[in-house]
Amino acid sequence: MNPTIQLPSKLAPVFKGTARYRIAYGGRGSGKSRGFALMCCIRAIELSQKGETGVIVCLREYINTLADSSMAEIKNVIKETPWIQPYFELGEKYVRTKDKRIEFLFYGLTRNLDSLKSLARIHIAWVDEAARVTEEAWRKLIPSVREPSSEIWVTFNPEHKNSSTDKRFRQHPPANSKVAEMNYMDNPWFPDVLEEARLDDKKLRPETYAHIWLGDYLTVVAGSYYDKFVNEAKEQNRITDLPEDKLMGLYTFWDIGGTGAKADSTAIWVGQFVGKKIHLVDYIEGKGQPLSFYVDKLRKKNYDRALHYLPHDGRTQDKVFDVSFESSLRQLYWDVEVIPNQGTGAALKRIDQARRLFPRVWFDKNKCESGIDSLRFYHAKIDEHRGIDLGPNHDWSSHAADAFGLMAVVYEEPSSNQDDEYDFDTAWVV
Repeated sequence: MNPTIQLPSKLAPVFKGTARYRIAYGGRGSGKSRGFALMCCIRAIELSQKGETGVIVCLREYINTLADSSMAEIKNVIKETPWIQPYFELGEKYVRTKDKRIEFLFYGLTRNLDSLKSLARIHIAWVDEAARVTEEAWRKLIPSVREPSSEIWVTFNPEHKNSSTDKRFRQHPPANSKVAEMNYMDNPWFPDVLEEARLDDKKLRPETYAHIWLGDYLTVVAGSYYDKFVNEAKEQNRITDLPEDKLMGLYTFWDIGGTGAKADSTAIWVGQFVGKKIHLVDYIEGKGQPLSFYVDKLRKKNYDRALHYLPHDGRTQDKVFDVSFESSLRQLYWDVEVIPNQGTGAALKRIDQARRLFPRVWFDKNKCESGIDSLRFYHAKIDEHRGIDLGPNHDWSSHAADAFGLMAVVYEEPSSNQDDEYDFDTAWVV
């Protein structure tokens, strides 16, 4: 009698035929992880029966102990599937076929990335909860899985469209890949206990429901500094088509990253002060690029005529070439001003000022889209036990937010008798 393999119908095509990449993304309760765990076990049996030796590596971005890994998922599949049980032996810290040909390894990418390169005979690398895996990690992992006919499996709940994982495996899947989008309604074994949780979230937490259960991007984060203000801007049609006014002054506001794969991103807002309104007409961001990259982009859009505001590290000299962003731009005869550091608590001061100014900010909806996404996501580290804001969380969204904060620091209210359409002193209050 042939064994029965129970997979959701949307997941079955992912495992038919040959493929280098097998990918599933979507919301909670879809059966992605269990399905991939089941197929890991089946592939281990197939490899073992063919006389192959080697490993199946189950990865997550970060694991502190085996309890944080996919080991429990693998063990549960084995224990719950009677025909699979005889093929495996399970220990407190290991899972392997009884003939010891195929072993499962459980690693966190953050700590074990370099050691993966030395592993021999990786047949499958399954990266679960992969939404936050970095571009550097993918660049190192993929060439490490080099056994003939080896495969890379990826499962994740999308968080933001600028993430490396989303770009690589959802927006632009690689050649020789099979991909499925799966949500709770695609799981024929969706449990009643999760249905109760889903309905609870739909009723009580609608702002995160679509992300958790329907695989939408995460737009609301606990401790978000600007999400409320972005929503208000959208409701008031301040995120719209916003062409540059060629007769008005032009400004750029920078957050400086660096060069190389591990460098932070450089972010640049391009804006104009129109009466008491702040028009942000463009947003530019890059990672690991030299200054010439941004100079070229600004020149192509005729933004070189702007007054360019740099943060305090714009004056910092490169240790090798003895130059700074400030000096380099001045050599191009660009107008540059460096804003001094505000000292202790500078980040929170910028945030406070930016929130006060937000009701007068307008955005170009297309050119500023990625910058707006960053502002939505920018959030505090929260001490959950005490409910204390521990300051901004440094992640992919920080760079756009820091450049936005620099704009808020630079802005000076024009001396004018004209009425402002916003109540500047009260509109920002949460």
